[in-house]
Amino acid sequence: MTQAPAHPAATRRRHDREIIALAVPAFGALVAEPLFVMADSAIVGHLGTAQLAGLGVASALLTTAVSVFVFLAYATTAAVARRVGAGDLQAAIRQGMDGIWLALLLGAAVIAVFLPTAPALVDLFGASHTAAPYATTYLRISALGIPAMLVVLAATGVLRGLQDTRTPLAVAVAGFVANAALNAGLVYGAGLGIAGSAWGTVIAQCGMAAVYLTVVVRGARRHGASLRPDAAGIKASAQAGVPLLVRTLSLRAILMIATAVAARLGDADIAAHQIILSLWSLLAFALDAIAIAGQAIIGRCLGAEDAEGARAACRRMVQWGVAVGVVLGLLVIVTRPVFLPLFTDDSAVRTTALPALLMVALSQPICGIVYVLDGVLMGAGDGPYLAGAMLITLAVFVPAALAVPRLGGGLTALWAAMTLMMAVRLVTLWLRSRSGRWLVTGATR
Repeated sequence: MTQAPAHPAATRRRHDREIIALAVPAFGALVAEPLFVMADSAIVGHLGTAQLAGLGVASALLTTAVSVFVFLAYATTAAVARRVGAGDLQAAIRQGMDGIWLALLLGAAVIAVFLPTAPALVDLFGASHTAAPYATTYLRISALGIPAMLVVLAATGVLRGLQDTRTPLAVAVAGFVANAALNAGLVYGAGLGIAGSAWGTVIAQCGMAAVYLTVVVRGARRHGASLRPDAAGIKASAQAGVPLLVRTLSLRAILMIATAVAARLGDADIAAHQIILSLWSLLAFALDAIAIAGQAIIGRCLGAEDAEGARAACRRMVQWGVAVGVVLGLLVIVTRPVFLPLFTDDSAVRTTALPALLMVALSQPICGIVYVLDGVLMGAGDGPYLAGAMLITLAVFVPAALAVPRLGGGLTALWAAMTLMMAVRLVTLWLRSRSGRWLVTGATR
């Protein structure tokens, strides 16, 4: 006797419960990450302007280096979720261990680059002669924690693939508290200055990595998964990550070009741009949380040979993306007069930022769909398409952005180019989702 299909309303409620259960803790963990830098800045800022400037340069270098390897989380989530859907937890955790071993290898390579080249990198980023020594000190010490940071990325991907976003939230909150306490104690209590801040962050990151490794190792032992490095598995993880690396580098290039164009528009424009970019990044966390839920749910459905379930989950998450985007856009419009004074008293900066913020608000529903479909295709392991789509987006954005100062446009025109960029991403991702070519089922893609 065949089972009657579930009622559409019941299916939507089930998807809603899954999305909320995964997305809400993921959002909390995402927000906790930038709090590390904020805590460091608040503590180091009281040491002096040169120390704070040095921290700013070193943090920018570290953030860039780590963000390049965010594919460790994305690729691992998709691969582990597929095996969870296929009912093979042993292979799922084994896949996760391959990602963690790859993170350790990449972390060692980054240390090998950063330690000898720290002074040159600091100079390349334009640090002043007074800030450069502090930046170099912070960068060299903090680089020692990069393997731990990358392990945290990979292990977070393992747990997301296992449909667990609560543990990463708990670890992120504990890591933030430990980081703040260690920084305060080492900077002022031990009198280590900016070096104390760097050591505090390294210790906190290593502690977070240790907690993650403990959780993963326990899971491996429970399901009989090997903990030893497997060359073939590590190579496969690296190959799966390459397209996502291309995607990430393309996106970073777009953000850097936008900042460079804003700098050419004038001091008020670049100041307003930085404020708007910080808000844009915060809004992205809320949308990215739904994308993370998408990675986990889609990967699990495809691993379970449930293509129709994956398609239904995709539709529901797109609806969530639109709804959250509309809400965020309205919040931006309503809070514009309150938001800007928190960052600047300069009337010229506020005047420049106001119309550009309206452009950001109007683009949020588009962003909502883009983030969701990005997560869906990541969960499906469709990395090569995502890489190609981002290269197309970059090719469209560059001439549009560079035309802004040539045509006499201001910051609002630049953010119109940013909205165009998101629209191009929407078209490319929507076409892919409609084609159904991403619906490749099975434990592996």
